[in-house]
Amino acid sequence: MSKIGIRSVTKTFQVRDSGEPPFTALSGVDLEVREGEFLTLVGPSGCGKSTLLDLVAGLTHPTAGEILIDGAPVTGPGLDRGIVFQQYALFPWRTAQANVEFGLEAKAVPRKERAHRARDHLALVGLSGFEDRYPHELSGGMRQRVAIARSLAFDPDVLLMDEPFAALDAQTRESLQEELVRVWQHTGKTVVFITHGIDEAVYLGQRIAVMTSRPGRIKEVVEVAFDSREGDLRADPVFGEYRHHVWKLLRDEVAAAQIQERTVVTSHG
Repeated sequence: MSKIGIRSVTKTFQVRDSGEPPFTALSGVDLEVREGEFLTLVGPSGCGKSTLLDLVAGLTHPTAGEILIDGAPVTGPGLDRGIVFQQYALFPWRTAQANVEFGLEAKAVPRKERAHRARDHLALVGLSGFEDRYPHELSGGMRQRVAIARSLAFDPDVLLMDEPFAALDAQTRESLQEELVRVWQHTGKTVVFITHGIDEAVYLGQRIAVMTSRPGRIKEVVEVAFDSREGDLRADPVFGEYRHHVWKLLRDEVAAAQIQERTVVTSHG
């Protein structure tokens, strides 16, 4: 069953005060995201991955086409969608628990229930005992765990994640990838996860949507199936096969994106 329907979506931006024609970020994007699946989205820099996520979140609107959640058009932000960005976006004056409670306040959840749900979700991401810590007292990985707990606490149907682990060191990133898979399996949420990392895309995704260079389109959707997720998945030969296949799809798109960047620099030089 389709949870998110992206139908012939195009997004253009007017470049202000430049005299240049509108900038097309996405062109004719078609993608279905299944109920309860973990879909990763990869593509070269500037291909419109974050723009597409913003459209699904309702933070901006398509120039053409439509986006549906459970068959209903997306017209703006909603509590059915939680968002986790690369930057932690935590309130520095609030404790970890108070940060997680923030979304629940917007839903007018009673105070005692807010506190209970916040503690439960901090425990879910492995932060029991850190409820009273402020963001500056937490490591980068712990802050991102708080951000994930906050997005999950108000029980959205869909979790949208824009390169949430990109700023973390390799060891912390792999640890949080494992934690996120566990949380996803526990909650059954529909997850759309943007990444630049092919390994991350293969490790996390049930399917991988590969985008073209700008204007972004869906080049191919790769089904990922392992016999088991037990043990060291990255050491599985099948992991390497998926990684190689995705890189082959991306290689020409990355080269095209680099040419586009050089052209822009030259034209403005």
